Amino acid sequence: MSVRVGQRNSRYRGLVLARQPFTLGVPLSTQSVIRRPVEVAVGRFAPGHLGELTQIVPFEMVDDALASTSSVQKRVRDLPSRVVVYLLLAAGLFAEGGYQQVWARLTAGLDALTPARPGSSALAQARRRVGAKPLRALFELLAGPAAGATRWRGLLVCAVDGTTMSVPDSAANLRCFSRQSGTHGGSGYPLMRMLTIVACGTRTVIDAVFGSTLIGETTYAPRLFGCLRPGMLLLADRNFAAQNIIAGIADTGADLLIRCKDNRKLPRIGRCPDRSYLTVIAGVTLRVIDAEIAITGTGDHQRKRRVGRYRLITTLTDHQAFPASAIVELYHQRWEIETSYLELKSSILGGRVLRARTPAGIEQEVYALLTTYQALRLAIADATATDPTASPDRASFTVALHAARDQLIHAAGVIAGTVIDLVGAIGRAVLTDLMPTRRTRVSPRVVKRAISKHRAKGDIDRTNYHAEISISILIPAHLTTDPPP
Repeated sequence: MSVRVGQRNSRYRGLVLARQPFTLGVPLSTQSVIRRPVEVAVGRFAPGHLGELTQIVPFEMVDDALASTSSVQKRVRDLPSRVVVYLLLAAGLFAEGGYQQVWARLTAGLDALTPARPGSSALAQARRRVGAKPLRALFELLAGPAAGATRWRGLLVCAVDGTTMSVPDSAANLRCFSRQSGTHGGSGYPLMRMLTIVACGTRTVIDAVFGSTLIGETTYAPRLFGCLRPGMLLLADRNFAAQNIIAGIADTGADLLIRCKDNRKLPRIGRCPDRSYLTVIAGVTLRVIDAEIAITGTGDHQRKRRVGRYRLITTLTDHQAFPASAIVELYHQRWEIETSYLELKSSILGGRVLRARTPAGIEQEVYALLTTYQALRLAIADATATDPTASPDRASFTVALHAARDQLIHAAGVIAGTVIDLVGAIGRAVLTDLMPTRRTRVSPRVVKRAISKHRAKGDIDRTNYHAEISISILIPAHLTTDPPP
């Protein structure tokens, strides 16, 4: 419902008062009071919102997730289950603060409605009462590629990879998560491993799994294959070139494009005119492409040149529909999933440790974080879809994140009006501040800002520079009758 400041409303049993104006410097003879309509849920449900992102994660979706997991409160209290879910989602936008600070931001635009002001203990009890199941159900409802996601030669290009995230070193977490060992004493905090499948381009999350780092990525990966369908192309790095992974992906009907080791011995059972050849792994017929990639600097960096060799295996065996050179160029899109982890761990979390001190709390927090990230990514995809000249690659995730924070603090755009705004304030902020077209440049994989203030030993090139990339498909050797691996 819509409540205007200064308007009497029977449902709230009183007059909705305007905030007191404040003065900076010398008092002015005439002061202005900004009257802004706030449209939120009724009564104790008012703090349950996500700003404009509520239109992507609406009340009905949250209520359905709560009902399907039997998590609806038995009686309406100051912290209904729906409000607690939105609190957890909002925490993904404000990772730098505790839950009381997040609550203060949720209710900052609702002062005239006198929302509840629960303490940290009440918020903790409410989070435990709701649990992780409704957050997982909510993520599963929202997960998937964005509508109108870009395709490559008719295929939806996705990528799979893993990362680790730090969790608090409480006794409960240490029973489930372990520290990473190392020559310098290992990691300071226990680590959680997470694997996702991300749609390249829009970087929306299609599915995710996470748990202990004692379990490897190739063991977690098959749990993600349920989201794969015919018409999808999955990119992966060398770690996923195992036989069971290849067979599992092929069984779903999806195609794969995986880099494998250059010295891996593969039987050659046929040749293609574009210098690629056919092989068999785990009963799956694959096409092998050996390519040499040369990177040459431009301008003042013409003397810099690096040459690397890539061996790619794919189920795209039609060399006419999928030329070898085009496949090698496409494989570069695998880096999109690395960028999505950067957005999660750096842009949102700022490199911080997760909040929860129990494994159940970690599960709840991670699903909430993934849901909020997905909502942001869908908002960006919806905005760029309205402008044919705006590629999702040029959309700034940081701009969208800050716009979403502003909308939440002002409780703006919670409920869509009678005239649907397809872009919204977040989308307009993204389209107004598009990044330049992505340039071909080289960025060395070294630490830019070391922990120590002293200069690292050795001559390390830390500069980024523009470059030209050339791809050469290598000629395969003779055919072999060796048995397939």
